[in-house]
Amino acid sequence: MEYQHLIDRVDDWIVNRPKAVILAFLVVSVVLSSGLAMTATDSGTDQFTEDIPAATALEDINEEFETESFTDGTASTQLIQSNSNVLAKQSMLRMLRAQHRLEAEPDQRVIETASVARVVAQRVDPEATTLEEQIDALERAPPSTVRAQTRAVLDERPGLVGLLSEDYNRESVTASATIGTVTHSLPSAGGGGGGGPGTSDDSPATTIQQQAEDIVATVGGDITVFGSGLISAEFENVIGDSLLIVVPAAVTLILVFLVYAYRDPLDLLVGVVSLAMAILWTFGFMGLAGIAFTQMLIAIPPLLLAVGIDFGIHAVNRYREERVQGTGIVPSMRTATDQLLVAFFIVTGTTVIGFSANLTSALPPIQDFGLVAAVGIVFTFLIFGIFLPAAKVYADQWRERTGFPQFGNQPLGSEESILGKVLPVGVKIGRFAPRLFLVFVLVSTAGMAYYGTGVDSEFTQESFLPPEDNPDWLNQLPEPFAPSQYDTPDTLNYLEDTFESGEDDQVTVYVEGPMRQDDSLEQVARMGENPPETFVARDGRADSTSIVTVIRDYAARDEEFAALVKRNDANRNGIPDDNLETVYDALLSSPARDRALDYITEDYRSTRVQYAVKADAEQDEITADAREVADRTRFDATATGSIIVFKAVSDVITESAIISLALALGASAVFLVGIYWLIEGRPLLGVANVVPIAVTVAAIAATMRYAGVPLNALTGTILSIAIGLGIDYSAHVVHRFAEEFDDDGDVYAALDATVRGTGGALTGSMLTTVTGIGVLVLAITPILGQFGLLTGLSILYSYLASIIVLPSTLVVWARLTGRGSESTAGTITLADAIPSTD
Repeated sequence: MEYQHLIDRVDDWIVNRPKAVILAFLVVSVVLSSGLAMTATDSGTDQFTEDIPAATALEDINEEFETESFTDGTASTQLIQSNSNVLAKQSMLRMLRAQHRLEAEPDQRVIETASVARVVAQRVDPEATTLEEQIDALERAPPSTVRAQTRAVLDERPGLVGLLSEDYNRESVTASATIGTVTHSLPSAGGGGGGGPGTSDDSPATTIQQQAEDIVATVGGDITVFGSGLISAEFENVIGDSLLIVVPAAVTLILVFLVYAYRDPLDLLVGVVSLAMAILWTFGFMGLAGIAFTQMLIAIPPLLLAVGIDFGIHAVNRYREERVQGTGIVPSMRTATDQLLVAFFIVTGTTVIGFSANLTSALPPIQDFGLVAAVGIVFTFLIFGIFLPAAKVYADQWRERTGFPQFGNQPLGSEESILGKVLPVGVKIGRFAPRLFLVFVLVSTAGMAYYGTGVDSEFTQESFLPPEDNPDWLNQLPEPFAPSQYDTPDTLNYLEDTFESGEDDQVTVYVEGPMRQDDSLEQVARMGENPPETFVARDGRADSTSIVTVIRDYAARDEEFAALVKRNDANRNGIPDDNLETVYDALLSSPARDRALDYITEDYRSTRVQYAVKADAEQDEITADAREVADRTRFDATATGSIIVFKAVSDVITESAIISLALALGASAVFLVGIYWLIEGRPLLGVANVVPIAVTVAAIAATMRYAGVPLNALTGTILSIAIGLGIDYSAHVVHRFAEEFDDDGDVYAALDATVRGTGGALTGSMLTTVTGIGVLVLAITPILGQFGLLTGLSILYSYLASIIVLPSTLVVWARLTGRGSESTAGTITLADAIPSTD
C-alpha cells in the first residue's frame, strides 16, 4: 500500500514547521477547553438502569398507581428510629413530632407520611386523622392504653411488623428500631428522577433530605434521616475524595518514572504537557458532547495516561536511538516518525476497536465509556504522533542555539545496560524451543480461559459506596486529602442487620387480569402460599402487602365495610370472592382510597403484590423465586422490583463483557491481518500480533475468579480494555520486528534489536502506567480499587506476553512462511530436533 507520501507530508510539518504545529495544537486546546465548564457529573445506579427492560417495566408498573412513593416526581425519606423501645409512648410521640415538623415545613413538600406510630394513634382515637391530632391523642392516652392498642394493631395488621426490628416482642410490645417514611413531591425543574441515586448532590431530593436532617434533629437524637438524595450526595463525595487521593498519588508516581524514562527536563516537560493536553481534549470533548462524568469515566484519565506515556516514551526513545549514532535532529526525527506513525496508527486502530466494542452494551454508562475512551485514544494519537515530535524538534533546536545542556540522551534498553541484558529472555526461548514453548502457552491459555469462565457478575448500589470501615491510613490523611464522613454504609448495614426486610428487600409481582372476576383475589392470595426459600414467611405464608391487605386492614377498622366483605366471603377467610366490584367501589369511596390505589388500578384491571425477601439472599435466587411466585396465577404476572432490575443489569454486564470481548478480539484480528497485509504484505503477522492478547485476556479472567473480583459496572469493561491496551504492546513489537526483519532477514537479529530497542521503551511505559493506574487501589470505593488492580495487571500481563511469548510466535511465523534466515551461529538446538511442519 502506498502510504509513505502521507507520512512524508506529516514529517515535513513536524521537522520543518514545528512552531506552526505547536500553535495549531494550542489553538485546538483552547477551543476544546471551553467544554470543561460544561462537564456535568452523574453518579449512582440509576444511570445503569436506563433502557433495561426490567427497569422500564418497573417504571410502567409504577405509573399505574397513584400514590406510589417512588413514582416520578416524588422522593421518599426514611426516618430510622432506634432506642431501648421504639413502641413506648414517648418514642412514638418523637416519631410523630418528627413527621409533623417535616410536614409543617413548606420546603419539605410533604405529601404523605407513614409509621407504626400513626396507625397506633389513629387506633387510640379513630377521629384523629392529622399528625397534630394524633400527637394530641397519644399524649392524652395512658402508656398502658398505648401498649394495648399497639399490640392489637400489630396483631390485626401483621404487615406493619415489617417496619419493626427483628427483636419485636409481642408479649412485652417492645422493639429496638422502627422505620417511618415521609414522601415529598419534587419540583418539576428537578427532573423526574424521583431523587434516585443517579442525581447530583444538588438535586431537589438531596436538598430536601439534607434539610430534613436538621429538622428531625430538633425532636431528639434517636432518629436518623436516610434516603436516596443523601446517598446521591455521598456518591458525589466518594468520587471527589477518591480523585483527591488518587490523582496526586498517580501524578507523583508517574513523574518519578517519567523522570527516569526521559532523564532530561525538556523532554519531561514536553511529555507532561502532551499528557495534560490529551486529558484536556478528552474532557473538553465530553463537555461539548454533553456526556456527564460518572464513576465509569474515572477510568478514562488512567487509560489515556497509559497510552500517552507509551507513545511518548516510544517517540523519544526511537529518536534517541538515531541521535546516539550521530544523526542530526531533523533526520533523526524523520526516521523515528516514519516508523512510529505507522506503529501508532496500528496501536490506535486496535485500541479504538477494543474500546468501541463497549458501544454494543445495553448500558448507557458503558456505551459512554467506550465512546469517550475511543475518542480520547484518537486525540492521544494526534498529540503524541504529531505535537510531541514537533515540540521535541523545537526544543532540541532551541537547546542547540542556547547551549542548554543535554541531561540524558541514551535510549532505554541499550545493550550495555542491565535492562538490555534481561529483555532478550524471550528471544533466547525462541532460539531454543519455540514450538514446544508455544504448545505450553496454548495449553496454559486454554486452562486459564476455562477457569476464568467461572467469574461472577454483580451489580449492587453498595458497590459504588466506600467500605464500612476505612483503613487506618485513610483516616490519618491530613487536609485536604482527608475523606468525608460516610454514613451510608453503616446505615445500610444497620438496616440489613436489624430488619428482616428493608425498603430494598422486597420484590413486586404485577398482575394484569380481570380483577372483578370472583376468584381474582383468591388467586392473588394463593401466590403467597408455601413461600420459596428467599421469601420472608409469617405463619406459613409469604410476608406480603397487597389489595387483600388493604381490604383486611380497613375491614378491621370499619364495621360497615367489614359486613360487606363478610357477605361476599364464601369461605370465611377474610378475602371476598363475590361482587368484587362492589367491594372495590366501597373501598375507593372510603378513607382507605389512597392506600388502595397503591395496589389496584381504578379500572380494576391490574394489581400488584409486594413480597418481603431475606436481606442476605442472592440476587439470582430472589429473581428465580419471584418469577416462580408470579407463575402461580392464571393471570399475566410479571416479577419486578429493584432487586430484579439489578439482577438484570448484572446479566447485561456479563453479556456486554462477552460480546465486547468477542467483537474486540475478532475485529482487532481482522484489522491487524488487513493492515499488515497492506503495509507489509505479511497478513499472518496480524495473527501473531493477537497471540499475546489472547494470553492476557485469559490470564485476567482467571485472576478475577481467583481473587474473587466480579464483573461489575466498571470491571465489566476490563476484558476489552485488556485487548485495547494489550495490543498496544504487541503491535509495537511486531511492527518494529517487521522493520528490522526487512534489513537483513535474520529472525533472531531482528528480534534482538526489537526487544532491546522497543522492549526498553515498553518497560519504561509498563512501569510508569502500572504504578500510575495501580494507585486506583487507593480509591475509597472498592469498585475503583478493583478496576485499578485489574487494569494494572492487564498491562503487566500484556508486557510480559509481548516480551516473552511474542518472540517465539514470530520465530514460528518465520518458519511457517519460509521467510528469512534462522542462523544461530552453528548452535544445535532442541528446535532443530523437533520435526518441522513447514
